[in-house]
Amino acid sequence: MKIQFLHTAIIFSLSVLFFSCSGKDTTPIPQPEPYTEQPSPQPVEAPVPPVSDNTSSDPGLKLIEGADCLACHKIDAKLIGPSYQDVAAKYTDADIDQLAQKIIEGGKGNWGDIPMPPHDGLNKDNAKQMVKYILSLKKQ
Repeated sequence: MKIQFLHTAIIFSLSVLFFSCSGKDTTPIPQPEPYTEQPSPQPVEAPVPPVSDNTSSDPGLKLIEGADCLACHKIDAKLIGPSYQDVAAKYTDADIDQLAQKIIEGGKGNWGDIPMPPHDGLNKDNAKQMVKYILSLKKQ
């Protein structure tokens, strides 16, 4: 039995060796083209985003960037909550106190069913600065 297994293994090994060596691929290996000077592509200038009067030196923006606001809001597009430009379009400077209080207490219903969480650690003056910045984004 051992001899029959040994003969089978030898025949199998020789077959594999024979077939692996006999079927060599005769496709030539591609050689790189000789170097020819080609004009280098000209860089394309990226469009410059519009410059806003509201720079990152605005204290309200700095407070927004330091809080968790940007996780749910963007300046010009709805994310989870409304965009700041949409908020600015809906409210006026007369609503600063009300909006500051809404930031501190949180709320639901003005912009849909997703609630805005409260920001208890935020004082009223800082919330007002944030609201003033947001209202300054009103499209003209």
